[in-house]
Amino acid sequence: MLGLKKFLFRGGAPSSLPADVLASLEAWRSSAAPPLDELHFHTRYVVVDIVSSGPNPDGDQLLGLAAGSVWKGAIQPDDTFYVDFSTLDGEGAAVDRQLTAFLIFAAKAPLVTYNIPYVGGFLQRAFKERLGVNFQPQWVDLAWLLPTSFEEKGHRVMPLDHWIDVFGLGAGNGRRDAMANTLLLARIFQMLTVRAVGKQIDTASRLIDESRASSFLRRNH
Repeated sequence: MLGLKKFLFRGGAPSSLPADVLASLEAWRSSAAPPLDELHFHTRYVVVDIVSSGPNPDGDQLLGLAAGSVWKGAIQPDDTFYVDFSTLDGEGAAVDRQLTAFLIFAAKAPLVTYNIPYVGGFLQRAFKERLGVNFQPQWVDLAWLLPTSFEEKGHRVMPLDHWIDVFGLGAGNGRRDAMANTLLLARIFQMLTVRAVGKQIDTASRLIDESRASSFLRRNH
């Protein structure tokens, strides 16, 4: 773990990166973000989950990162990403390449997760400290949207296992790896978009705005 901490969170902007990482970062930075005014069916959403050594993004370690896409209303089994950082212990360049590979995979699509402060906090720290990237994607937070969209099933922010249970997706025992969680989140997100369309929240832009509004209102009331 000490080696992983040293190489994953080294502190400060990186002074140098491998040439291939720099080229990939430049390609990512110069790429255009997809439009957010398309209907959900035409938008590629990237669902993200992480594994960490603890709940604190400022002090604990990012151990794994998983992602998959929902496009044309369907989960895309061939469009996934996974890295176990613990297997890269002591290999700083490999960590850099995997983080850059995730940026290329995500392709600036809107990201879907459960609990942005947790997931986004770890990712923002890793990208800043390893690659010098200020990671600020367009987020959709299921933790806040689900109680707004499915008040009959839970009217406040609940643990993810609650939603897994009420949607009949299996026993919510919390003992899943990041990729399994990503698949469950993707299935829940499919249900959410159906409910959202019924409320005329039918584009990525509107869903992102609704996510922000739900978070703000519930945090302040």
